[in-house]
Amino acid sequence: MTEFRSGIYNLLKNIVSHSSITLAIIYTLGHIVIAMTCNYLITGASLDLAAVDAIVEPCINGVWFYILHKAYENFRKKISKNF
Repeated sequence: MTEFRSGIYNLLKNIVSHSSITLAIIYTLGHIVIAMTCNYLITGASLDLAAVDAIVEPCINGVWFYILHKAYENFRKKISKNF
């Protein structure tokens, strides 16, 4: 079982550490769940309205995160070339 868990961990580590789009998707999915739950609990909105809000806003944030992460990666590469 330890070998299996180690393999899953290494697979996930490789996927997440090498792709801005993967990080953005994981961030967006987590954000959708959190936003829907918060909207439902805080405002008392129905689940369908909470879901609409929770899908639209995190998707926009996911695109922003992707752009920000790509810019950071480019900046980091330029800095590492100079040193």
